[in-house]
Amino acid sequence: MPFVPQKVFADRSKVIREWLGVHDFKALIITTPDNFYMVSGFHLDVAPWERPVAAVIPVEGEPFLVMNELSINHLKFAEDRKSLFITDYTIYAEHPSSVNRNWTRDQWGDLLAMRLAERGIISGKVAVEGGGPAALRLAAPKLAFEDVTDYLISLREVKYPEELEIMRECAKLTDYGQDRYMELLKPGGNVKAFDFEISRLIMEEGARRFPKDRLEVRMISACGPYSAAPHGSGAFCAEKFEKGQGVVNIIVLRLSGLVVENERTLFVGEPKSDVQRRAFQAATDSCEAAAAQMVAGNPVSSADAAAQQVIEAAGFGENINHRTGHGIGIAGHEFPDDMPFLHRPFKEREVYSSEPGIYIHGVGGFRHDDTVFVGKKSPEVVTKRSKRLEDQIVPV
Repeated sequence: MPFVPQKVFADRSKVIREWLGVHDFKALIITTPDNFYMVSGFHLDVAPWERPVAAVIPVEGEPFLVMNELSINHLKFAEDRKSLFITDYTIYAEHPSSVNRNWTRDQWGDLLAMRLAERGIISGKVAVEGGGPAALRLAAPKLAFEDVTDYLISLREVKYPEELEIMRECAKLTDYGQDRYMELLKPGGNVKAFDFEISRLIMEEGARRFPKDRLEVRMISACGPYSAAPHGSGAFCAEKFEKGQGVVNIIVLRLSGLVVENERTLFVGEPKSDVQRRAFQAATDSCEAAAAQMVAGNPVSSADAAAQQVIEAAGFGENINHRTGHGIGIAGHEFPDDMPFLHRPFKEREVYSSEPGIYIHGVGGFRHDDTVFVGKKSPEVVTKRSKRLEDQIVPV
């Protein structure tokens, strides 16, 4: 199962072309990393503010890329493994001493205008992100630019079945990481160093399961009182696990361009207080209540409302610091990002995090995070690690 199949990108390109035609656009021009991957299958290896790039899907004619010199061999590698959907690309050089190059960095807007002209696109409307490339505005003054960011967001909401299958496999690997976390944690250990150790084990296991795929690991733990901030203290590299304290860990993996989140609250030995136990149970119940609402046709806001009701009934309503979840896909934090205020219905094959949290200053944070596929009749929770208290206590 290496990478998202080319037929997914081909179908997405067909959908985009049809939409462009209906709205009288000559082409779509993509210049940001996540959308670049969405249309091309290529993970940018550069920051486009520094080395600008463009992926262009014309309403007529084949799509093409305008790329920088640094990416030449990255593109060849992607072609070799057949993960690059758009294989027509033109390279510009970074410095004037480069040989066998017709274009340089300061001419990239002219190069893009030339490639568009090859497709007969000299005037008319083009669809862009934001205001579009400033260099192209100067090089092609007869083009009219229209921001279609909202349309691009909508393309990423509902996942292809092939994408969901990759995310299922990714979720299994996050559960592997959670299991190793519980097995290996010891009181007195350095929190940040332990995150790197679990990341190492995940990467080694990922290499065994998915030897030809792309895997990225992000790991954060917050221990004791510092877990009262959702992402930890933000400092203290000498932070240690201490007996009786709670820990909120965050495992985020991106497998072949698609992200899964898996977070759990655990305890280093038995919890010290009744407050810890009650908050843990409320976090568990609210996570499951929110996920249960993720069924096609229910309002998106119903997931947040269900979690809030559980937390408030447990007496922790004043300790909610953030919404219940967000979309997940090509990016870890996808749209929609306004779950409590979004009343449109869930769509089948959307993917969300379910991560309501309780944060008590001086005590700690309590949050589980499951990755959930929106189903037609019931949700599919793909992160399976237990959330039961007895399974989340590290023996000491």
